[in-house]
Amino acid sequence: MTHKAAPSDTIAAPDATVTVERLGAQGDGVARTDTGPVFLPFTAPGDRVRVTWAPDRKGRQTASTAHIETAGDGRADPVCDHYGRCGGCRLQHVTDAVYADFVRDKIHAALSQHGLGDTPLAPPRISPPGSRRRLVLAARVRNRAVQLGFHEARSHRIVAVEACPVARPALVALLPTIRAFLADALDDGRDQQATLTLTETDTGVDLTVTAAVDPGLAAREAAAALAEDHDLAAINWTTDAAPETLVRRRAPTMDFGTGAAEIPLPPAAFIQATAEGEAALRAVIADACAGAHRVADLFCGLGTFAVPLARSAGVRAVEGSRALLDALDTGARRSRLRHPIQTEHRDLFRRPLLAAELAPMDAVVIDPPRAGAKAQAEALAASTVPVIAAVSCNPATFARDARVLVDGGYRLERLQPVGQFLWSAHVELAAVFRR
Repeated sequence: MTHKAAPSDTIAAPDATVTVERLGAQGDGVARTDTGPVFLPFTAPGDRVRVTWAPDRKGRQTASTAHIETAGDGRADPVCDHYGRCGGCRLQHVTDAVYADFVRDKIHAALSQHGLGDTPLAPPRISPPGSRRRLVLAARVRNRAVQLGFHEARSHRIVAVEACPVARPALVALLPTIRAFLADALDDGRDQQATLTLTETDTGVDLTVTAAVDPGLAAREAAAALAEDHDLAAINWTTDAAPETLVRRRAPTMDFGTGAAEIPLPPAAFIQATAEGEAALRAVIADACAGAHRVADLFCGLGTFAVPLARSAGVRAVEGSRALLDALDTGARRSRLRHPIQTEHRDLFRRPLLAAELAPMDAVVIDPPRAGAKAQAEALAASTVPVIAAVSCNPATFARDARVLVDGGYRLERLQPVGQFLWSAHVELAAVFRR
């Protein structure tokens, strides 16, 4: 069996043979040496690895993996031909059990740094292969030659992909056709670059192209043919101006598990990466808010949680993106929801909801971006809201904000780790705080 390891330009004799003990926060294997821990990309717990020392960009001596002498029990065979080059799935070489431990341990380590390491963690909910419903691809076109795929790790180089084991099959099947579309749409003799966002919505695939040039006649004709031949819901084109819809065969919409909602998806808008991950997060939110009559959903986005909550409670949905909020408002008004969703455009980083505004709420849901929501956490800590359900895509900022809530009198009662980005170091979670 051949075991891939991190590439190394060093050809000197190895300085040491070490055993990988665990995975670090970014997914690198961690081993001990006489001079301290070393981080070895593409290694797994139990691997016996011969390493050499090589200078990094600042001239410091660092360890680089030269050869895996003995594979550990934590190692598995990667399933993708692009493994090791594509920057997306750096943990394909570990077993399912090791990956689940990594997801849990990353959250536990972040909590421990803020004195919350005794928080009970539920078993991680990991999305399966073939479940990613939203892909962001990079493209380069010159003289009808098209590169389409993902960037290498920490690089602008594109790894052209023919398949992707984490993506939904319907999206993978479109890749050859999209290459042909780009050859027609961006063929002007110059080196053109673009970003493509593919989203499988409840009503079909939505494609948004972001490029430096406006779409010409060739692009419009190619878009019409692509949408018709492959039953795409819509194709949009974005430059520095507002997005333009080139083709709209039907509105791309999401119902967020309700079966009663039709929330329109703005071009390239964020949704949870997998339906399985969304369901895992939503289950924690629903349980936390059970019995609540009035809920505030902060950083509500397109309504991932606000929409299902409106089946049993009135919802005050607050968001800083006007496009997302308008889509939620429009969709909620025409959906069959039992209770109203009151939308509010507000920058919660600069103007968090204060204790007096939060007082009428039976529960609060908060799902901030990676930076977390320190100011809003401080306002929540000063409030009397009985229960807070928090969703986070960054355990470090979550733990920081959780400490604020705990110091304000809340108890961190439950935490559900979620791995939507299979085989990556990106970890999400849902948690419940109660007074």
